[in-house]
This record gives sequence, C-alpha cells and structure tokens, in this order.
Amino acid sequence: MAEIRFENVSKIFQKSVKAVKDIDLEIKDKEFVVLVGPSGCGKSTILRMIAGLEEISEGNLYIDNKLVNNLPPKDRNIAIVFQNYALYPHMTAYENLAFGLKIKKMDKKSIQARVMKAASILEIEELLDRKPRAMSGGQNQRVAIGRAIVREPKVFLFDEPLSNLDANLRVQMRIEIAKLHKRLDATVVYVTHDQVEAMTLGDRIVVLDKGKIQQIDTPSNLYANPANFFVAGFIGTPPMNFIYGKVIKSDNGIRFTDNSQIFEVNLSSDHSLKNYIGKEVILGIRSEDIYNQMNESEKGFTVLDCKIEFIEKLGHEIYAYFQIGEQQIISRLKPDVEIRKGSMINLFFDIGKMYFFDKLSGENL
Repeated sequence: MAEIRFENVSKIFQKSVKAVKDIDLEIKDKEFVVLVGPSGCGKSTILRMIAGLEEISEGNLYIDNKLVNNLPPKDRNIAIVFQNYALYPHMTAYENLAFGLKIKKMDKKSIQARVMKAASILEIEELLDRKPRAMSGGQNQRVAIGRAIVREPKVFLFDEPLSNLDANLRVQMRIEIAKLHKRLDATVVYVTHDQVEAMTLGDRIVVLDKGKIQQIDTPSNLYANPANFFVAGFIGTPPMNFIYGKVIKSDNGIRFTDNSQIFEVNLSSDHSLKNYIGKEVILGIRSEDIYNQMNESEKGFTVLDCKIEFIEKLGHEIYAYFQIGEQQIISRLKPDVEIRKGSMINLFFDIGKMYFFDKLSGENL
C-alpha cells in the first residue's frame, strides 16, 4: 500500500514566504495524480516534501498512515525522476541503473536481475553500455526512469521529466509513462506546468495557483466543471474565452451585457444569475462552443456579426480570432469553412455551454 495524505500542510521559506498554503490532499494507493499549475505555484515544493527533500513548516504528511515529517528521504522508499535526468556522466547506463543498489550493498546477481528487468520494461537493453553523452535526451530520460524502477519503491515521483524534450518526443514519452504506470501498478505523483500532459496522464489532477489548491478532480470534470475562473482559464487548449460584463434585468428575465455593449445574452428569470442583477460577472465559453452555423430548429444561441482578425489553419480545424470590445475571442471551426482574414461572419454562441464567474472571488456561479 502506498497512500499519501497531506493534512493542513504549509511550507514557509525565509522572510515568511509561504510557498505552499494549507494543503489537504489524499492520494490513493496505485493512483496516478498530477500536480499542475504555473511556475511558482508550489507543485515542485509539494513533491519535494513527499520525497523528504524539503522540510514541512506546518501540518502533517502521512505515507501508508505513518507520519513521515521527520523521516529521512532514504527511509521513505520513494524514487524521484528529475527534469535534468541527474545521471552520472562518467558511468554507463548499466552503471547508472545499478549505482543505488550497490550503495545498498545488494549482491551482484540481484542487481543484474533488477537492472535487466528495468531495461526490458523500458526497451533500453541495447543502451546499457553507453554513457549519457552518447545517448539522446529521450534515451537519457528512460535511463533516469529505469534508475527509479530498479529500487522497486512504494511511490514514484516525477518532477517535470519531459520539459527538456522536443514536442514529438514528449508525446511518445507520455505514452510510455502511462504504460509504465499500468505495468508497475504503483502510486505515481507527477509534476508538470503543461496542462496537456496533466489531462492525458492523470487519474486525478490537482490544480494549484499561488501555493493553494484550486481544484482536485478527474480530467473530464476539470474541463466540464471548473471550480473557478483560474481553473477555467488554465485547463483547455486554446484557453476558455472570457467576456467581462454585468447582469441586468430585462422584460423577459435577465440579461448579460458585456462592458462594450456589443454582446448580449438573454437568460431566463430562474437562471443562476438571478441574484446577481446589477453586479459585474465574467462570461466564459470554450472555442468549440462558438459555431459558424446552426440548424434552424435549434434554440439557445446568441448570434454576433464578427470581423475575423486572424486565422490559424491547423489542417483538422481552424482557429478564427475576433474581438468583443477589448477581449480577443477564439472560435474553433471545422476545416471546410470558407473564411478569410478581414471577412465578416455570423458566429453562434451556445448559451447552454456558457459559464459565469464572480468577478471578485472568481467562483463559478
């Protein structure tokens, strides 16, 4: 069993800088949990506290229901894979894999068995005689992961392991890490700033900002039901569109009007915004929920005549950029749409797919 539990954990650095604030988090045995957020949000600090490389300032950390606040890293049975591989340059891949086991004074036969098993899992048998400088970045990363595997730890920690790789190799290594998790049947805590990595790898995702947890959920729920403005803007590619405005009373119910008074959305009198009349809110809508056409029988759309300012043709889809007041908006259109820069086009906003956020708190309304 390898459950991890944070109870009101904080990390305070010198000059009273609180890098991690009151973290409550439970990671289940054999779960793949991804910590994601912008630079400086505290995700790597949380990982280092699990590893024992960073002291806990406040609160308690448990592994397998055992309090580990003061337990040395060597006694936690945890392996960590770093961003920069951290391989010994003068050693071969085999020697790098075997080094930690030699330090533990394991016998040669057992060391060889573990190294060859890890090499087989990662398909790096032919690299075992090479030194790091004779291998590619992806090959070095596989060796670094192998060095973690040979220890047979309770928990694997990954600290942005793919950030030094090119785009194509990152995709390949994501697939390999996902396969590895299933094969090892182990608990994995994975840190990244890349929300695509988070969405494709995690059983659950922990979204962090400024040292605090913003939301913990499955990838699909994070995308469909963001808890607040930050999560909505961070999760999704391209990011969610935001339109700033306020709620006003109308003849048939209530209405959202943007600050430029270009864009309006009529809402029913029993809409969740009924208690926000006269208040400023932020409307959010994803690019795929803005269409260039609709069926005559369909209802629940707001239409806007837009001037297209920029187009990105990606082959399988088109990103069309336009303005609503000071806000740039992106619509994701089908590849067969006839459209050009500077042209006018009617775009249909799906009212049922709109989100509204409190401007002050950021809370999803």
